[in-house]
Amino acid sequence: MSKKPGLFSRLFGSGKEAAEPDSSDAAQTESEQNEIVLQDDVPDDVPDDMIEERSDHDEGDQVVEGEPLEDRDDLLEEMAETTEEADLSDPVSDGSEDESFEPVEEGDEPVSPDKEAALEPVSGEPEKKLSWFERLKRGLARSSGALGEGIASIFTKRKLDDDILQDLEDILIQADLGVETAMTITERLADGRYNKEVSGEEVQNILADEVNAVLEPVATPLKVGKREDGSPHVILMIGVNGAGKTTTIGKLAQKFRSNGQSVMLAAGDTFRAAAIDQLKVWGERTGCPVVARDVGSDAAGLAFDAMSEAKEQGCDLLMIDTAGRLQNRTELMDELEKIVRVIKKHDESAPHSVLLVLDATTGQNALNQVEIFSKIAGVTGLVMTKLDGTARGGILVAISAKHQLPVHFIGVGEGVDDLEPFQSQDFARAIAGLAN
Repeated sequence: MSKKPGLFSRLFGSGKEAAEPDSSDAAQTESEQNEIVLQDDVPDDVPDDMIEERSDHDEGDQVVEGEPLEDRDDLLEEMAETTEEADLSDPVSDGSEDESFEPVEEGDEPVSPDKEAALEPVSGEPEKKLSWFERLKRGLARSSGALGEGIASIFTKRKLDDDILQDLEDILIQADLGVETAMTITERLADGRYNKEVSGEEVQNILADEVNAVLEPVATPLKVGKREDGSPHVILMIGVNGAGKTTTIGKLAQKFRSNGQSVMLAAGDTFRAAAIDQLKVWGERTGCPVVARDVGSDAAGLAFDAMSEAKEQGCDLLMIDTAGRLQNRTELMDELEKIVRVIKKHDESAPHSVLLVLDATTGQNALNQVEIFSKIAGVTGLVMTKLDGTARGGILVAISAKHQLPVHFIGVGEGVDDLEPFQSQDFARAIAGLAN
């Protein structure tokens, strides 16, 4: 084995000016030559004269001619300071191989002592898992932050007057809380406080109370389970492209499974191969059978077959995915109507739940989606996702005030634990920026 280069040699190179390359080495770049010189193990294809040159230099560690000495003096001074700070009690290496190191498998990178220490289990208590309210508050930070900043900007040592009330109403409307809710909040704030100084905290508490008053009647748990006749409870998932239907199905399936219920999934989004594959992955994760057909298959026929299979297997729940469709595409909405009609031919009472998945980042457009999908498919409840991705999370308040549809679940992240049953008071306090 070739002798390892000394410290000085590794820092400054070979110690001699590079020889002129012959014609066979003309293609080798200067950076490639330097890389060879700095390697600890000399490759077999390196010429003998280069190996001898390196070995000679290791013994002498000569200064390379033609390079500025000022930089070298600075580096030598730093080396001297480093040596003074080092723990001299450590044994000095004699250059031999340390047998305590195990060979690194090809393709693996060696782990430095610092990284190795970081991988060691940390002593003490494990990191505390965040509660649902803490995750909810973190997810709604954009909405509560925007509202908090707006409120703080107008309630700073000023007496409550018409201008302030108008500014507050504008802020609430911009947060998509809706005109009706915004007016209710400003009216309540003005009652008994007009021409008086009002703190931002007072406004936040009133905001939380009024938001909770709107949401409490619609905060309804989703009740599911096998029917009295032994048939499964059928859940039809609908919504526009990108709202998160398929992911929501997977998360709900995992929650239902953890409650001891048997679940079957149906890949009714037959337009996209990716959606079918995604649902199959969720089926594997949750241990749920998945009914799927080839891309382009009739979605209504698949839903009918899935209902037969779910009943034969005695499943408690059947969750049917559907293709994402824009509410202004009449031909796609007609197909959704067909799916509902076919399901009812199998079971007149089905689908027992029609859950509309809404993307909170769409803002006011979500209001239109609720209205149109309700007419086509008879929406029975809402699931709102991506509340952590927008500063306008108040859209859920506006939807609830206008349509009074049950809100079953809300999502504030990608994890399974980030989709939870809707609790109105938690949501109201989180969006107002208050502690639980």
